[in-house]
Amino acid sequence: MSRFEEKYNKRRYKTAYGTTVVSISLVLFMLGLMGLLAYHARKLSDFVKENIGVTIVMNENVTESEIMAFKANLDSKSYVKSTEYITKEQAAQKMTQELGEDFVGFIGYNPLPSTIIMHIVAAYTNNESLQQIENEIKKSDLVKEVEYQKSMVSLINNNISKISFGILGFAGLLLIISIILIYNTIRLGIYSKRMLIKSMLLVGATQSFIRRPFIKTGIWQGIIGGIIAILLLSAILVLILEKIPEIAVLQDIGFVAVLFAGVLVFGVFLTWFSNYFAVKKYLNINSDDLY
Repeated sequence: MSRFEEKYNKRRYKTAYGTTVVSISLVLFMLGLMGLLAYHARKLSDFVKENIGVTIVMNENVTESEIMAFKANLDSKSYVKSTEYITKEQAAQKMTQELGEDFVGFIGYNPLPSTIIMHIVAAYTNNESLQQIENEIKKSDLVKEVEYQKSMVSLINNNISKISFGILGFAGLLLIISIILIYNTIRLGIYSKRMLIKSMLLVGATQSFIRRPFIKTGIWQGIIGGIIAILLLSAILVLILEKIPEIAVLQDIGFVAVLFAGVLVFGVFLTWFSNYFAVKKYLNINSDDLY
């Protein structure tokens, strides 16, 4: 009978341990997935912002050497992501391809100006910053006008703000739920051992001695759960890259490594925290309240 009880208790302990690890793994996986979603949403928004072109139209009497010097000066600015110089000839060639006929030969001259297409760093891609940049560029005698789609900039920024707020709110809610879920899962496991904890206290064991194996077990649960979550997140990333290869331009190995390390550390900290306070509760509880 005692052997049967011993086997039953071992099986129940393994089941409870496995259930806790699975719960921790799923929670950490969801948190990591939320982190990846937030990161890629930000990278995508930066990518969209930095692909908004600002067209700088040059004056007719400006020489190519002056334009190249002006372009080099723009490239040195902190708000400039990249610039592209388009000559009158290149502009005419592109227009001819779009129209399907040689309009220069038809009208007898090339009316298109030389231009510089400037892409702005994402942090400066808002109407206020762009207005300041436009005013600064227009001070040059080489520039005729500066053109960009103000309504598009406003629309993009408004939509990105709404999406970012939604993701941040959901991430915060998920974090709170995750902490409560992991804490309650671990507390239920320790609840089944409350009698053992009280018995050890009665025979003279110190609180730190009783707490140590629970915390050690919790840390291992956090490590195993974190590793499983990282493997699942890696599989998701590989699957996404296979299905959408274009998303590779948004990847940052450094960030992914930091996120994975954060998932592991958070799992270990949360299981340590949960075990510490769950055990503390039953160390200080009255014997009458154990039942």
